[in-house]
Amino acid sequence: MKISFIGSGNMGFALMKAASKIIKAENIFITDADIEKARNAASIIGANVLKTNTEAAENGDFIFLAVKPQVLQQVLGEISPIIKKRQNAVLVSMAAGWSISKIQSSILNTIEIKIGKNIPVVRIMPNTPALVEQGMIAMSVSKEVPEQKTEELKNILSGAGIIDIIDEHYMDSITALSGSGPAFVYLFIEALADGAVRTGLPRDKAYLYAAQTIKGASAMLQETGKHPGELKDMVTSPGGTTIAGLAALEDGAFRSTVMKAVEAAWNRAGQLS
Repeated sequence: MKISFIGSGNMGFALMKAASKIIKAENIFITDADIEKARNAASIIGANVLKTNTEAAENGDFIFLAVKPQVLQQVLGEISPIIKKRQNAVLVSMAAGWSISKIQSSILNTIEIKIGKNIPVVRIMPNTPALVEQGMIAMSVSKEVPEQKTEELKNILSGAGIIDIIDEHYMDSITALSGSGPAFVYLFIEALADGAVRTGLPRDKAYLYAAQTIKGASAMLQETGKHPGELKDMVTSPGGTTIAGLAALEDGAFRSTVMKAVEAAWNRAGQLS
């Protein structure tokens, strides 16, 4: 099996790094508008650098479109003549806002679509924790992708984190939650640490304790299966320190603000589509 990556940014690199644990690095091909970035990624995992996007389209059984949404139209225009000729190559897109049908219609003309010809496309939404094998990857699959290919792709990405097959209808919501969510969590960690520094804790200790607290709380939620409200109540003693802090968060409309952040990211994903 061979896979190609068009783009070698943070997310693309995270996934090719995970893939290199499953398939031979010599079967991974990378191209990027910034050729030095592609060379650097290739040198780390032992992959091959290609000069053009068309070469990437010619070489991969799975062709990862690891580019920003704003340039995906240009990339599809470059590779569409190659993709049309190939029977089994699967496009794997991680571009926010680009639906499976939009990708397919950008490659095929109206007549081709009317006669039932179509391109196998998988749409994924990974997040940056995939860089440390703790990612959350949502996956939607077009009907043209054989089940065997879906299983192969899941296996390729398994080293990056948890993979969940979902209805594409939910992809914008997942983009807002797990795609953008790490940035929201980092902001919360920074705020927790700032609060501790304000009370006198050294900065390095503040980040250590804040990060491990978030990690431990997440593990508690996943491993116990309990409702987050129940876990919150386990920490909250009558008249204690935790309820005082929770009251301050409620005064600042913490929950409402977080909900608005996710909704704003969801709205932006919709605009990109």
